[in-house]
Amino acid sequence: MPGSPAPDVAFGPGSGTRRRPWAELLAGRAKRQKYNPERGQKLKASAVHLLRSHQDLNNLLLEVECSPCKNLCLSHLVVPDHTEACTSRSSSFVGSVLQDQASRLGFPVGVLAARVAASSLEQVCAAVAEPRPSVLLTSEQRKKLSSLLEVAKHLLAHSMFSCAVFCQELWKVQDSLLLEAVWCLHVQNVVSLQELVESHPNVDSLGAWLFRNLRLLCEQMEACEHSDIARTVLSDLVKMFVLRGFQEDSDLRRTVQPEKMPQVALDVLQRMLIFALDALAAGVQDGSLEHTVVRCWVSVFDGHMYCSIMSTDCLKRFFSHTLTQILTYNPVLKVSDAIQMQREWSFARTHPLLSTLYRRLFVVLSPEELIGRLQEVLETEEVNWKRVLHCVSTLVICFPEAQRLISGWVSCLMTRAFESFHLDSLVTAFLVVRQAALEGPSAFLSYADWFKASFGTTRGHHICSKKALVFLFTFLSDLVPFEGPRYMQVHILHPPLVPDKYRSLLTDYVSLAKTRLADLKVSVENMGLYEDLSSAGDVPEPHSQASQDVEKAIVVFEHTGRIPVTVMEASSRKPLTPAQLL
Repeated sequence: MPGSPAPDVAFGPGSGTRRRPWAELLAGRAKRQKYNPERGQKLKASAVHLLRSHQDLNNLLLEVECSPCKNLCLSHLVVPDHTEACTSRSSSFVGSVLQDQASRLGFPVGVLAARVAASSLEQVCAAVAEPRPSVLLTSEQRKKLSSLLEVAKHLLAHSMFSCAVFCQELWKVQDSLLLEAVWCLHVQNVVSLQELVESHPNVDSLGAWLFRNLRLLCEQMEACEHSDIARTVLSDLVKMFVLRGFQEDSDLRRTVQPEKMPQVALDVLQRMLIFALDALAAGVQDGSLEHTVVRCWVSVFDGHMYCSIMSTDCLKRFFSHTLTQILTYNPVLKVSDAIQMQREWSFARTHPLLSTLYRRLFVVLSPEELIGRLQEVLETEEVNWKRVLHCVSTLVICFPEAQRLISGWVSCLMTRAFESFHLDSLVTAFLVVRQAALEGPSAFLSYADWFKASFGTTRGHHICSKKALVFLFTFLSDLVPFEGPRYMQVHILHPPLVPDKYRSLLTDYVSLAKTRLADLKVSVENMGLYEDLSSAGDVPEPHSQASQDVEKAIVVFEHTGRIPVTVMEASSRKPLTPAQLL
């Protein structure tokens, strides 16, 4: 009947009809609605249009205000209480927005996605203004970056992300990037460090940027809140540089031809080592930022850190290359400087960080390899004698077999020197022996014992000809203006064996050495039994020297249980006659 109420409509009070609750009415309405695919597509299109008109795509990737459905809360996608399906739907929704925008603009969605992601990453890195330059993310930045990388990986998996464009866009904002963010891109498999390096337009600029950021990372290692993350970033990057710089057939994650990567890796490693050596040469002070950086960088020379990712040969190439750089660092010292100053370069006076660096290198390189490297560098390169002699001291302290190896090396140098009258070999032999002797009788035989064994017998190299004798005494005479009194005393008190017809060569040298000792106000007879590590060349008073000899003899006896041979010889030594002094 027209105008009569429908039977299922609720009337007001007094109508006589049963009132139906709203829940029942709404439930009935929902049952009458059927799923309509076209309606769903229209709704999705309307939502995308709304976002396209009013939503910044960069902010879409970094949205932090969570809506009830959480579909747009990308920074919260990795929170444990979110399901994988929710994350997948959110990433898919962002992909739909990007596809629609790319279609409207008329260029590939992968290019748009890469540009938007690069811009979003720049926003992440600039989100917090630090009082001083930083290379690490804050906790909030890490959350945002994690969400961004999840979306980027989804787009990458669905061929909606151009890695090449992304890398290019990142380097356009290079100065805004944080090192930890670049590391995250690598470990999260968005783009590898190899791809980032190969895409950079300027190798020198990239090397300088990586060096600057690694130095800052070392500075902030101990003071930062998340030091474990900082150590992991440093370790991963250094391992990557070593692997790409010293291993040719590395297994790349992506098919990128390694052209720039080895060059950049070597450049960054060298820059960091030179910085450390510069700081050590300048006398870096404990507690300074430079000291913190050097200590942190020395810690990366840990052989165990690299065992899982590279071969022993690769690691040895890296350590051997590092040792060569140290030995050839700033070669400004002349041989005369080394002769004058080497008493100040004993192991005890070497900077602890440099000694630690040497010892870490020695863990991977065998003593034979170390001697071989020293020999090769000295024969082919201009060297820093201070660093070379520091290395020799550390070598004889660290390895019990070093005395045998160094003695064999010196013997070869002496043979070569007198066979071809090669002055450099003779200089090297004397410097190496004197340096090793500075470390005391428990590490190496004394210089006096070596000199007597080398030149005081008929088996000496100098006996073979007059030319060899002239070669030796010319060399010793040239040393006189530079060397300390003790060495001249050894040469006078334990002179080389010389045939009578060439006695004038020895007499001339002894006269020259005595004159030099007189100028220094040093007596010929006032010489102790052991090398003096505490002085730079001056000879102490007789009673002081005797006290030092007794103390050192006691130390040797405590370590070996034997009375030193030098003490036994001294107890039976007769005073020298004037003729013997000549």
